[in-house]
Amino acid sequence: MAWRITSFFVCQFAGALLGWWLAGTRGAFAGLVGGTSGWFVVDLLRGVRVLRWLRQGGRDDPPLPAGLWGEVAERMRRALRGREHLAADAEGRLQEFLAAIQASPNGVVLLDREGRIEWCNQTAAQQLGIDPERDLQQLIGNLLRDPAFAAYNAGGDFSGEAIIQGRDSSPNRPLRLSVHLHPYGEDRKLLLVRDVTALEQAEAMRRDFVANVSHEIRTPLTVLAGFIETLQSLPLPEADRVRYLDLMAQQGHRMQALVNDLLTLSRLEGSPLPRLGEWTPVAALMAQCEQEGRALTAVLGKSHDMQFVSVPDREVAGSPSELLSAMSNLVSNAVRYTPAGGSIGVQWRDLPDGRAEFSVTDTGPGIAAEHIPRLTERFYRVDRSRSRDTGGTGLGLAIVKHVLQRHGAELRVDSTPGSGSTFAIVVPASRVRPFTPSDAGAPAPPATTVS
Repeated sequence: MAWRITSFFVCQFAGALLGWWLAGTRGAFAGLVGGTSGWFVVDLLRGVRVLRWLRQGGRDDPPLPAGLWGEVAERMRRALRGREHLAADAEGRLQEFLAAIQASPNGVVLLDREGRIEWCNQTAAQQLGIDPERDLQQLIGNLLRDPAFAAYNAGGDFSGEAIIQGRDSSPNRPLRLSVHLHPYGEDRKLLLVRDVTALEQAEAMRRDFVANVSHEIRTPLTVLAGFIETLQSLPLPEADRVRYLDLMAQQGHRMQALVNDLLTLSRLEGSPLPRLGEWTPVAALMAQCEQEGRALTAVLGKSHDMQFVSVPDREVAGSPSELLSAMSNLVSNAVRYTPAGGSIGVQWRDLPDGRAEFSVTDTGPGIAAEHIPRLTERFYRVDRSRSRDTGGTGLGLAIVKHVLQRHGAELRVDSTPGSGSTFAIVVPASRVRPFTPSDAGAPAPPATTVS
């Protein structure tokens, strides 16, 4: 500022001096006016240079290194850089926020006050069939034509949600989406999309499970109540009385087996995974399976040709009771569904890749191919009347599936109607090893109830 004032007076003095030297007193006054005007012209040109620099964005170094205009330019440059840094930080935070929304498993669509799409993430684009670039500024109602959403959007009550079909939904693979509008800002809306297919399937399974359990228990209860009423109200011969009591005992055992299987499934779903450090001799498991299989054959009054073949020098890692439950359930099913006089072969063998296979082969009626994928569903029956005649609960293969999942094993089913079936448990190589002689005194696994 001092230099600016000094230069002003220097220009006036120089102009007056030059005018006096050329024209005396009158020339001094004219030189004073000319020096002042010249100073203002030069200062104006300096201001114009700064203004031109600002119009060009002010990204280069200031055009004037010093003086008032130089200081103004420097301060403007600092202010512009500060604003650029703030804008860059805001842009970075915005991009991070958008990246987080892009990574969300739920769909997000931003709508303006007219319902036009301003932005959407890839999840919403895939779920709703929206092109994130082509469909910008398109009305959401023109792209999402599901009647449930149209009614929801037109109703104006966004406290709840609407359930619609996804773009890739099909009868064999239904896809259900929950859409929820949230008003925000100046009449704008946020559309959230959530895949609820698994939730609806779980709810349907829960309803089916409750209905199946109720049905399975209601039948024996009805039988028991009828026999009890008969015994209470009618004088029966001893033979009829004994027969009714036997039937009541059978129904009681059936309900008890059902409750035990339900408890087993609940325990499997809620307990920690079995450890790898607990080893059980395969021979002990096979011996227990054979004992239970032959006992069930006797109880059912059938005669089967049963053959048990195992590798005597192997042991398997996992929960002995769970493994025995899975193996015994396969043997039990073979016994129940194989007609009298049929044959059942049970085998444990090593596979070339180091895994092991426990297989049960029978000469029963076999299973059609369309039923095989659903065999491990709870209460799923190929033939309900035949299943009830055999005394099963419909939960045996569901238990097998859960046990194998917990042990990293898999279930293979090979069956042809009229030619019998083979159910095989394939155990991973990490859970099979040669039998250790030091474990020869290891106790056999506890007995378990098969379904």
